[in-house]
Amino acid sequence: MNNAPNRSSEFFSGENESSNLLWQYVQSMSPDTISQLSKPMSSEVFQVMERNIVGLLGNLPSEHFGITVSTSRENLGRLLASAMMSGYFLRNAEQRMVFEKSLQQSETQS
Repeated sequence: MNNAPNRSSEFFSGENESSNLLWQYVQSMSPDTISQLSKPMSSEVFQVMERNIVGLLGNLPSEHFGITVSTSRENLGRLLASAMMSGYFLRNAEQRMVFEKSLQQSETQS
């Protein structure tokens, strides 16, 4: 972790713009869009995402333990990317489930 500042500069430097496209895209979004994308459509998706993140970080009850999580910027970035991918996967699964339910309802009504 001694050269963490050196490594972090590669993430924020403009040398490799293609690797920063996602970051640039997120920065260009309006606060309303970010807020909308950050909230799951259902409480079920929220619970699954919460369980996933708790599983990644550990599941000690905070009322009985003094919990401190420390990591490098690189590992935190990986955790964020993993959480984002899980969120997108769950959102797509939720949309598919709603779509399949609506198809089933339309088939039974026909």
